[in-house]
Amino acid sequence: MANSELVKVMDFILNRCDEAEIDAVAAAVVRRRRELATYGGSMHMPDPKRMAKELSSQLNIDGNIEGLKNSVREYAIRIIRQEAPELTDSQIEELTRAWIPAPGKGGGVQAQAGGVPRDVLASMIDQFVLFSTGRMEAEEDEALRKEIGPWPDKYWKSFPQVIRLLLSDFLKGEMTEKDFNTRVGLALPAR
Repeated sequence: MANSELVKVMDFILNRCDEAEIDAVAAAVVRRRRELATYGGSMHMPDPKRMAKELSSQLNIDGNIEGLKNSVREYAIRIIRQEAPELTDSQIEELTRAWIPAPGKGGGVQAQAGGVPRDVLASMIDQFVLFSTGRMEAEEDEALRKEIGPWPDKYWKSFPQVIRLLLSDFLKGEMTEKDFNTRVGLALPAR
């Protein structure tokens, strides 16, 4: 009733193995147990190509970058709706457009801001908020006007739409400064 291969293996282990060979057999048994636990009773390892096809069909990737961007956008929208249900559809759309450009379009906050680096854009936002809330020193305002001209208008026009929406909501008192800073931090391009 015993499998002839099993009998040969058992004979080898019990009667002919030295210590190094016993260690090798023990390591092989441990590995096989791990494979069986991971992949079930299947005698075959998973096929990576088949798994990739199944995964891409489940994620609706369609094997291209545009499909992947769509999947990532949909995922981001779901997360935003879960984590910030108070945001309107237009705010969610602006955030996702800032983070993940729509397929076939350029975009992102940095592209919308004319390629202005994150730290410069953050500084411009801080200056705009200080000015708009009456907390900016007169000397700083004068220096900016001397250097740039009507800087508040120029800053406003250079801000990406998502930043303008956040600024408007904050300045209307629809969110706290802490919430504003958090959302601006999320909307700014990655470093």
